[in-house]
Amino acid sequence: MHDTKRRLLDAALEMLLRHGYAGLGVQDLLDRTGIPKGSFYHHFESKQDMALQAVDLYTATGHALLDRCLAPDGRPALDRVRTFFEQLGKFYGTQGYLGCMLGALGQELAGADEIFRARIEQCMASLAERIAECLEEARRSGELPADTDPRQLADVLLNAWEGAALRSRLLRSSEPLTGVLDFCLGALVER
Repeated sequence: MHDTKRRLLDAALEMLLRHGYAGLGVQDLLDRTGIPKGSFYHHFESKQDMALQAVDLYTATGHALLDRCLAPDGRPALDRVRTFFEQLGKFYGTQGYLGCMLGALGQELAGADEIFRARIEQCMASLAERIAECLEEARRSGELPADTDPRQLADVLLNAWEGAALRSRLLRSSEPLTGVLDFCLGALVER
C-alpha cells in the first residue's frame, strides 16, 4: 500500500473511532496528515470509499490478530479463543477504551446506509467464522459438548463482546470486556 494512502487510512481509522463517520471531515483529515486534497482523491473516490477501505483495513487487522492467537500451538482451543479476546481488549486499551470501530460505525450507519450496513456485517461475519473454526476444534477435542454449534456460539461470543465494547467505551474501562469474557467462557467450561 502506498505510504500516503496508509497515512490517510491510519488517520481516518482513529478519527472514525473517535468522531464517527458524520464527524469525519475530509478537510480535517487532510489538515491532520498534511496531505493535499489531490492526493486524497488520487487514492479514494470519496469520503465513503475511504471509510469503507478503513473498515477493510480494520478488519484485516482483526484477522491478523486471529491468525496470531488462534493458530494451533499446543494450547487448548478455548484458551486460544480467550487469548484473542484478551489481546483485542488490550488493543482497545491502547485507544483509550473507545471500543470497536466496526460496532461504532454499525450503530451509526446501519439504519441509514445499506452499503455500510452490508460491509460491516460482512466483516463481522468473517471474524465470527474464524472464531467458529477454533470452536469447532474445541468441540472435536471434547472441550465443548458434541452438540455445540460452533458458528452459533461464535456469533453469541462476538455479539456479547460487541455489547461489552460499547459499555467499555461508555465507562472508558476494561471491566465490561473482562466481565463478559469471564462469564461467557466460564459458562462454556462449566457445561
